Order: sequence, then C-alpha cells, then structure tokens
Amino acid sequence: MPKNRNTFSFLARWPRRAASRAVHLGWAWAQRAGAVTAEHPGRLRFRAIGTGTRLAFPQGTVFGEPWIELGAHCVIGEQVTLTAGMMPDLDLGPDTVLTLGDGVVLGRGSHVIADTTVAIGPDTYCGPYVYITSTNHSYDDPHQPVGKQWPRMEPVAIGPGCWIGTGAVILPGARLGRNVVVAAGAVVRGEVPDHAVVAGAPARVVRSWDPEKGWQPPLRTPAPVPIPEGITPEQLLALAEPDEAGGSPVPEAEAARSAAEGPAGSAS
Repeated sequence: MPKNRNTFSFLARWPRRAASRAVHLGWAWAQRAGAVTAEHPGRLRFRAIGTGTRLAFPQGTVFGEPWIELGAHCVIGEQVTLTAGMMPDLDLGPDTVLTLGDGVVLGRGSHVIADTTVAIGPDTYCGPYVYITSTNHSYDDPHQPVGKQWPRMEPVAIGPGCWIGTGAVILPGARLGRNVVVAAGAVVRGEVPDHAVVAGAPARVVRSWDPEKGWQPPLRTPAPVPIPEGITPEQLLALAEPDEAGGSPVPEAEAARSAAEGPAGSAS
C-alpha cells in the first residue's frame, strides 16, 4: 500500500512539475527575445543606442525615443521607465532631451523622466528603484488640485562615475559632479560638488574629498584591494577558505596572498 501511495503521489505531482518547467523555460525565452539592443530594437526607435547596450525584458514605460540617446554598453534593468516629453507623440524639437552616457547602469524599476534636458554621465551606476526627474508639480494655486497645476521644469545633470543608491530621488535642477555617491533613499536637489557623499532628505554632504587631507571625515574601513590580474578561481577559493589549525599553508592561498599584497606586502 505505501508503494502504491507513493506512485500515485508522484503521478499527481508530475503535471505540476511539467507545467512549472514549461513556464520557466517560456519566461527565459521571452526575456531573451524581448530584450532591446541596437541589433534588435523591437518597436523602440531611439535616436541612438550604442553597441552592447541592453534593455532587459519586460521594459517599463518608454516613449519619446526619437529624443533619447543611449550610449554604448549600458545595462538597463527590468521595468525601467525612460520618457522624453510630458506624453507620447509630442514634437520636442531638434535636440536630444534624455542622454545616457557609455556604461550607465539603471537598476530594476528605476524611472528617468525627462520633460526637459536630463543628462547622465558615463559609468554612472543606479541601484534599483531610483527616480530621476526634470519635472515637479507646482502648488501655487491653493484652490486647484496639485495634479492639475502646470508643472515646473529644470534640467538635470549627473556627472560621470556617480553611484546612486537604491530608492534615491534626483529632483529637477539637480547638478551632480563627478564620482558623487548618493546614499539609498536620499532626496537630492541643487548642486553637489565632485567627489562628495550625500545622504538624507533633503540630502546634504556628509563626506567629501580634500586633495591634501583625503576623505573628510576619514573613511571608517580600509580601501578594498583589487584582485590582481592572473589570479585563478582556484586561488581565490583557497584564499577565502580558513586555514586549518596547525596545518601548513595551502600553496594556492599563499600564491593568492602574495599576488594580492604585491611587492610592498612581501617586502614588509
């Protein structure tokens, strides 16, 4: 009897397993086929889309593509909204409205709303659910619903090499310098100088780089050591494993440590 029960149980589970596998395989195929690239733009006709750039499927709301330029090797996650203009099918003139430089990363669920000029510099990385907008509703008239009042627009410029944390909001008129770090959940407006860290709502500078003194206030953790060229995966794995008590050093780990420390480390 137990054997029969197991057989029946397996037969009952088999259709569900088959259906689950088919759904996952179908979704993986849809993600590959639905991704937007320069070679396979689908329905989207951007003013420019660089080599190696990929918009993951499913995309969020995308319109005004003739006024959007995407640089090379950009990574745009699922459900990312990219819009130029207040609504589709507007003539926005001869100039580009929304520009992403080479190597820009937009995390899943992020929004870039460009009713007027928005420029994101190369190698800027955005975490998930970042919101960048050049438009904000006004509330001058106390007798009208805010959503029905004409919005204010100001250009947004984000310099190269920035990192914008999860859930951050970049408001109209924001101008971020080079290599700016925006903490998760920060709300940024106005000008942020090069090499600054901002946090809070509204965001304020909490750390900045001084050419003579370095980071002020000083960093609490040491700078990470880059992985040297030529290290094999086996050596990295051995480096991560704790040494056995009383055992001799693992050759792979010693080689990895020597490469990581470099000449200065071995001299010490």
